Amino acid sequence: DRIDNEILGLIGKRRDFITAIIQYKNNQEEVYAPERYNAVIAERRRIAETYKLNPDIIEKIYRLLMDYFIAEQLTLLHNKK
Repeated sequence: DRIDNEILGLIGKRRDFITAIIQYKNNQEEVYAPERYNAVIAERRRIAETYKLNPDIIEKIYRLLMDYFIAEQLTLLHNKK
C-alpha cells in the first residue's frame, strides 16, 4: 500500500506539472506533440528494461497515462481561450 501511495503521489505531481505547462501551449498540435509522445514512449521502454520490467506492459501503462494527461491539457487549453 505504501509503494502504491507513493506511485499515485508521483502521478499527482506529474499532473500538477502538466497543468502548469499548459500556459505555454497555444494549440492542440502543441498538446499532442507526436514526436515528443513517441520519444517518451521509447525512453520509458528503455527504462523498463533496466528495471527488468516488460517494456510492452510499461508502454501500455504510459500510453494510458499520457493520453489521460493529453485529455486534461486539451480541456485546460479549451478553458484558457
